[in-house]
Amino acid sequence: MTDKLGPLERIDGRWFLGDGRRPDGSWVELREEGLHQREPDTGGLLIPWSRIMLGVRVTLGGKYPRRGHGFGLAHVLPGPWKGHGHGYLHMTLRHPYEDSILRFTLHSVLYSPAEVLLLEQLLTHAVQEKQPHRLADPDGLARMVAYLAPLRPRTSKAYARAVTEAFGLPAAPSGGG
Repeated sequence: MTDKLGPLERIDGRWFLGDGRRPDGSWVELREEGLHQREPDTGGLLIPWSRIMLGVRVTLGGKYPRRGHGFGLAHVLPGPWKGHGHGYLHMTLRHPYEDSILRFTLHSVLYSPAEVLLLEQLLTHAVQEKQPHRLADPDGLARMVAYLAPLRPRTSKAYARAVTEAFGLPAAPSGGG
């Protein structure tokens, strides 16, 4: 089972967007109560799941990329550019209505475009299904990530189908005896 899907990573049973091991970095933790952004020298910012609406967009390297899907130069070139810069989670919030951008520090590995697109599709699907809180279930998210991580869909319909299938995976059987 894998514990990574692009910038999404499981560390000690908790899920983070960005490098959650970097003490001077920024990351977004998927918690039961919502998305918690941690920035250096701050107490953080919590966005409850109920405030997130529409879709979620992930950009890497540039907060507002001019072209394309948001893959910055930092994650296309190997060598010294790898792992530099930030990623951004873009979303629209309700009550009050506002656009929000959460920043996270990139890992020192390259993310494949497929992983990032699958992650973005998963986040958006959860919001559209009015079940973003399911992203806070560490084991449930682990099953979805394990299903999605090895995939390399070729069309937008294939991405959507894969995420729908992952989101519909049954819960693990409860222990007991």
